[in-house]
Amino acid sequence: MPLARSLSVTSLSGLEEWDEEFDREDAVLFEIAWEVANKVGGIYTVIQTKARLTCEEWGENYFLVGPYMESSVRTQVELIEPCNATLRRTIDKMNSSGCKVYFGRWLIEGSPYVILLDVGFTAWSLDRWKSELWENCSIGVPWFDREANDAVLFGFLTAWLLGEFAAQCDEPPHIVAHFHEWLAGLGLVLCRQRQLPVATIFTTHATLLGRYLCAGNVDFYNKLAEFNVDKEAGDRQIYHRYCLERAAARCAHVFTTVSQITAIEAEHLLKRKPDIVTPNGLNVKKFSAMHEFQNLHAQSKARIQEFVRGHFYGHLDFNLDKTVFLFIAGRYEFSNKGADIFLEALARLNYLLRVNHSEVTIIAFFIMPARTNNFNVETLKGQAVRKQLWDTAQTVKERFGKKLYESLLVGQLPDVSKMLDKEDFTMMKRAIFATQRQCLPPICSHNMLEDSSDPILNCIRRIGLFNSAQDRVKVIFHPEFLSSTSPLLPMDYEEFVRGCHLGVFPSYYEPWGYTPAECTVMGIPSISTNLSGFGCFMEEHIADPSAYGIYILDRRYRGVDESCNQLTSFLFQFCQQSRRQRIIQRNRTERLSDLLDWRYLGRYYVSARHMALAKAFPDTFIYEPQEPTSATGFRYPRPASVPPSPAHSLHSSPHHSEAEDEEEPYDEDLEAEKDRVNIRQPFNLPNRNKNHTVGLPEKN
Repeated sequence: MPLARSLSVTSLSGLEEWDEEFDREDAVLFEIAWEVANKVGGIYTVIQTKARLTCEEWGENYFLVGPYMESSVRTQVELIEPCNATLRRTIDKMNSSGCKVYFGRWLIEGSPYVILLDVGFTAWSLDRWKSELWENCSIGVPWFDREANDAVLFGFLTAWLLGEFAAQCDEPPHIVAHFHEWLAGLGLVLCRQRQLPVATIFTTHATLLGRYLCAGNVDFYNKLAEFNVDKEAGDRQIYHRYCLERAAARCAHVFTTVSQITAIEAEHLLKRKPDIVTPNGLNVKKFSAMHEFQNLHAQSKARIQEFVRGHFYGHLDFNLDKTVFLFIAGRYEFSNKGADIFLEALARLNYLLRVNHSEVTIIAFFIMPARTNNFNVETLKGQAVRKQLWDTAQTVKERFGKKLYESLLVGQLPDVSKMLDKEDFTMMKRAIFATQRQCLPPICSHNMLEDSSDPILNCIRRIGLFNSAQDRVKVIFHPEFLSSTSPLLPMDYEEFVRGCHLGVFPSYYEPWGYTPAECTVMGIPSISTNLSGFGCFMEEHIADPSAYGIYILDRRYRGVDESCNQLTSFLFQFCQQSRRQRIIQRNRTERLSDLLDWRYLGRYYVSARHMALAKAFPDTFIYEPQEPTSATGFRYPRPASVPPSPAHSLHSSPHHSEAEDEEEPYDEDLEAEKDRVNIRQPFNLPNRNKNHTVGLPEKN
């Protein structure tokens, strides 16, 4: 089935620029999601990073609505009294009626207002609300599904909040309510069922059924039009969740998805074609000094190298200056996230590097949280041994320096043979003996609770990558999110990504893909697929993605073995790059960051809200979007100079000489200047005060 374009827009030509102003004092935006001030997955990143731009647009009339989670509120939210009189009356009325509603500021960029609903406090109403849901919507929720029960409580409380707010307004309000994902979707359904004066938007970041089907190893995209969705949802015991999601998608004034490929998926599984595609963005921070991100890469890489020195103590028989760090990170979905194909490609890459006698060593990190009970003792011991060696070296250096200093004071050249005495040699020999180990460096940094059935570990056992001396590819499985307070690898995720050379995300099911987007913003090349929203977005906007360090793996029209061979080829050719070529490529990758900035992508959300207002309040608002054309749009051309990309490399040897590097014609400043001329800059939303808003175009 070809991935044809829909009426949804993901190019600049499909959206108008909103120049006229209108009075928004009576217009209020509520954005509702389970992940408001509650980090669970990628939606948290979407809302957190987008908040600053939305605050600039809506000012004091923007409120985020989420669940009250005490542990998160303590560290992320400043509880205050509502400044909006209508909202204050609304919250007081709900609290006096048996609810617990909190109001505050979320301590992130933009400092948006948040309304937090305590679902646990109103659990006494669950049976009554579930009965009402069955009577009015014919959706039954089983008692044992705690997540669905929370969705019911959250949905009814959200609808209560919006209905009470509308009732407390002195004049007829214009309310926009934007709901994210099925956990918040019931509130939208109830708003429409109760005929509240609310313009509703529903965004699905990934369909429930799509995620379950892909995890079940089905030929998802080729059979997308053939699934009996009711039967498939029932077989997987998620029919009630599916009904909530589908009802929200069908009831919304405006339905959006985060990528074109998810739009096609939603059209078949949720039976509604999205009105607009709203890609996910990031807040891009440009450095004042050119290439500052390269310095950050070097600093973070040095910290990763220190960890590697400890992890591989006793087997550190490879050159860290010729070591390339790869990583995959995200939710632990072995097949959906492409960990299966990545491991298979690493095994084939290991063979290619060995037969070509390559001096390059690959260390592949798997950062995927799983169930563990503690750190691996051998891993902790490695870091302790590394620290002991460092302390020994520092002690010997101080003693050596003191003797050298005393020798120079008396005007004598030092006798190097006498600078180190027997005690120094004894100390160093003891340190060397401490580095001896009888076992291979561990694969997993933690003790797994389900070691024998873990998919990654079982695959590693099958392909035989055990970190042995003859292997050119080493594997480290870190089944926990990274933290700067970790005693093992004390780095935040952003620091870790900056220190790596390549992010590998060969996902089979990836509605958007924040991990490669974060790599791009930080100037780190990445591998994505044409089945991920990010990969499709980049193919649409960049004439030659690989020249900019964005490698698109074909998992749509190739079989698993062919895709694995293509991934192996990408990795092997990346290993052939010299250090200078990798620097050039990182410069080009970082130049794509504007494309992923909310200043550009935020306008799709603006358009969705305008569309919803026009549909809900046609007497007041008008929306007339331009028809998108395939010929125009925002596209990065091929780089002005010959790219050092592996995909275009003419070299066949595993590594380049310095002479080859110097012959390559490349001037970073000249190329950057040519790009500035050739690349049409993305649309920027104007910076606005809290009382200054963007309006809808009126008919002439």
